[in-house]
Amino acid sequence: MSYRTYQKRTAALAFAAALAGSAVLMAAPAAEASVVNVNYQCKTPIGDKSAVSPIDIKSVKSGNGYKLTMSWQKGVSSSPVELGKGAMSPSAVIKVGGADSGTVAVSGPANAAAIPANTPIKISDLSGTYTPQKTGKVTFTAGVLTIKALGTTTTCTPTNNPGPSLTLDVTAAGGGRRRLVPRAVRERAG
Repeated sequence: MSYRTYQKRTAALAFAAALAGSAVLMAAPAAEASVVNVNYQCKTPIGDKSAVSPIDIKSVKSGNGYKLTMSWQKGVSSSPVELGKGAMSPSAVIKVGGADSGTVAVSGPANAAAIPANTPIKISDLSGTYTPQKTGKVTFTAGVLTIKALGTTTTCTPTNNPGPSLTLDVTAAGGGRRRLVPRAVRERAG
């Protein structure tokens, strides 16, 4: 084989390998995230309110699980009185679907600054931990939001059946365990 033929064949193989590798990466993304508009209907102490907020859920791998962070792009309710710094405490649930099921509780800090009366309440980022129980594609969808402020509780429920904000390919915790080999077998082998 000539040197030039060898170069062409090597270049063709490298190109084919790169193309195949990129096709595999495009075909099986580890995570798919999108911002989803969620129509919240809120039961407040002063009556019902509604608001649409774009919701984003992101993940970071952490040990056997994932740290999930739920973010609101807009406020979802308001208060007729000012909420002083630290007066409002939010929490929510993220619905788990697809290969796994259940919910993930997420919570965050109280409001860092006073919230003026009759202005939308911007929820801080809420975080929680998800540990896979099943292997496969798992979806994460915004669930019920709870706001505790000044001794009252406001519950906001999604009413528009929002789609998932995040899809992950996960492996169940312990799914990658090593097979245990009896000590006598190891000693004979080694």
